[in-house]
Amino acid sequence: VQLVESGGGLVQPGGSLRLSCAASGYTFSTNVMSWYRQAPGKEREEVATISISGPGTYYADSVKGRFTISRDNARNTVYLQMNSLKPEDTAVYYCYVPGYRTWGQGTQVTVSS
Repeated sequence: VQLVESGGGLVQPGGSLRLSCAASGYTFSTNVMSWYRQAPGKEREEVATISISGPGTYYADSVKGRFTISRDNARNTVYLQMNSLKPEDTAVYYCYVPGYRTWGQGTQVTVSS
């Protein structure tokens, strides 16, 4: 099982980024997928989760209305569209597949002017 994130970077407050997580080594389409983040000095927290087929989603209160999780089962990829970014969104973002308790390596998102 392997998860590879991409799409992080430096963005100004109010800007947008789209994170991608490419999955391999298991049946992607039959597994729930999640995004977590960890800021310096803080615990890792769940940001968003998407159900197997896509309609069912969960968002942390801090990102509701700004972030959107989606998946493409044909491409074995899960996405996190992040809009209206704030400095407090700065963190390492991780992709996670609960069914296999496997994490990606993480991608850094920095929101700063």
